[in-house]
Amino acid sequence: MRTLLRRRKRTAGLTVIELMIGVAIVAVGVAVALPAYSDYRERQRIVQATSDLVVLNAVIKNYHFDVGSYPDSLADVASATRLDPWGRPYVYLNLQTANQGQARKNKNLVPINSDFDLYSLGKDGQTSPPLTSKYSRDDVVRANDGRYNGLAADYE
Repeated sequence: MRTLLRRRKRTAGLTVIELMIGVAIVAVGVAVALPAYSDYRERQRIVQATSDLVVLNAVIKNYHFDVGSYPDSLADVASATRLDPWGRPYVYLNLQTANQGQARKNKNLVPINSDFDLYSLGKDGQTSPPLTSKYSRDDVVRANDGRYNGLAADYE
């Protein structure tokens, strides 16, 4: 009778091995899910920045329609404090009044817009005028005078 009670006591709980196996399974699940979730969040930030560029483009175009010229800065259209999904301000450049060397350029080093540049610095917060630069690949840009809005790496 005593051996039967002793045996029941031993089998009533988890062994250290069983507990370690359970922890290992949970750790593998987390290791697989975390990068997938991180990628999902980054894609959502790109979608949000693209949507913001479309809205800002419309605001700037309305300003041009009302005033007859493009604004000198986003402050002129009450959007200077608007931040991209990475927490940085959007970059605006009026190409009618700015130095053409600052304009965003495609792979042939031709400006991608004729009226104004509008973009987010993307995840890394760095940029360079040519979209083919490694610093510009993650930027979210407005190109072809507003007909393209999206990731610089996907342009052309």
